[in-house]
Amino acid sequence: MIPIEPDIRRADMVHCALCQSAPCDSACDKVNPAGLLRSVWFQNEQCAAQRLTAENPCLTCSAPCERACVRVGEVPIRDIINRLHYQVKPECETPIPAHEDRLKCDLCGIPLENPFLLSSSVVASTYDMCARAFEAGWAGVCFKTVCTLQIHEASPRFSAITGSDGSIVGFKNIEQLSDHSVAENMEIFRRLKAEYPTKFILASIMGQNEAEWGELARLCEENGADAVELNFSCPNMAEGGLGSDIGQVPELVERFTRAAKRACHIPVLAKLTPNVADMSPAAEAAKRGGADGIAAINTIKSIVGINPHTYVSAPAVHGHSAVGGYSGNAVKPIALRFVAELGQNPHLQGLHLSAMGGVETWMDALEFILLGGGTVQVTTAVMQYGYRIIDDLKAGLNLYLAEKGFSSVKEAVGLGLDSLSASTDTLERDTVIFPQFIRERCIGCGRCAISCADGGHQAIRLDEKRRPVLNGKKCVGCHLCMLVCPQRAIAPGRKRIKRP
Repeated sequence: MIPIEPDIRRADMVHCALCQSAPCDSACDKVNPAGLLRSVWFQNEQCAAQRLTAENPCLTCSAPCERACVRVGEVPIRDIINRLHYQVKPECETPIPAHEDRLKCDLCGIPLENPFLLSSSVVASTYDMCARAFEAGWAGVCFKTVCTLQIHEASPRFSAITGSDGSIVGFKNIEQLSDHSVAENMEIFRRLKAEYPTKFILASIMGQNEAEWGELARLCEENGADAVELNFSCPNMAEGGLGSDIGQVPELVERFTRAAKRACHIPVLAKLTPNVADMSPAAEAAKRGGADGIAAINTIKSIVGINPHTYVSAPAVHGHSAVGGYSGNAVKPIALRFVAELGQNPHLQGLHLSAMGGVETWMDALEFILLGGGTVQVTTAVMQYGYRIIDDLKAGLNLYLAEKGFSSVKEAVGLGLDSLSASTDTLERDTVIFPQFIRERCIGCGRCAISCADGGHQAIRLDEKRRPVLNGKKCVGCHLCMLVCPQRAIAPGRKRIKRP
């Protein structure tokens, strides 16, 4: 059920603001345009298409939804829904499942209704926020890190790198830990567990010494937390020797994990920093300290946007800035690399792996699951789009599992690990796969020829009709042309075996 040409369909609605209480919904009494558009945005077209009735109500409609849009004339809502009805719906072979039982899993033996948790951050920092997330359908939350430190946040504390459509690609924060007292946070845990007994509370903590790590773990257990996550990875600590400073020293990871584990009887996860060359030494140290699982990754130390006039990077706080944590979809390839490293490490077998780093869609989440993630945590996408993204995370993953014949999401955990190597030395190098040009999609822009000439092997030229022509003697099958084509008009073609 992987969408066909997902980028082209998403590009059609590039100007959609993904509104709250969307005016297009108010203008339409036949379908839910906003929900359909959101599903397209989050690569969940098949579920969207199957929510449409047999008769297409948009066929003869005058499109009042488009006139009600906050960007009148910029979002072709009717065309997108027509495409869902006539192009996507006929391709749907697996009906939307009648239940979500396939999504049921567990975290260290504790049942979860689905694998999706909010990660420790501002999105899970108050009773009201966590309660709304639970009501929306999230299985659990990792509450913003509890500590005894006096937290005084800077303003502003966020900055971002955006894509051509204005959406956040990479996100930087200089935010620290919970600014509530330990007592206030314990009260929140008690209320949440009393009112949402089936939801999962993962309590993130950070201590300043062994005694404090143990005391915080004990308090969290006593006040309703189902498990504890040890924050060995925050890159934004004002005081040295905390957060990612610990995660970079395996001996400290082991010591503080042991202190927390000794003080409580609930599962303990170590959240590790990506600001290292390899994560396995710290993960193995956590296991020696008694950890029941690993959480990875936290944000990556970064600098974003140097102002050419003030010479200060973002976010600028009274003329100064600082190295901060980078997150968002841009970090997903790095996060996947670390998660795969942990998933392939035989010394970590038996530990639960709670994976995160740039998850926005169900397909993003699936990638982490295939590389060993038993649960998936999300923050930046929620900050950008809201708790409502859980609808498409669950629906998309559930439909995928049904289509593949899986009875449980747990059957998919780690399936991508065996085909992955840490080195390119193991790859087959005797076959060239030529590109194939799809003439009906090609607009003759010549981007393939430019990239091949200046970044490849000079194997493509345009003929007199501006159609690309391949020189098979020069082509090495790198597929750069496929990546740069704005029309997705190039696909893998025939193979050629190299001769010695």
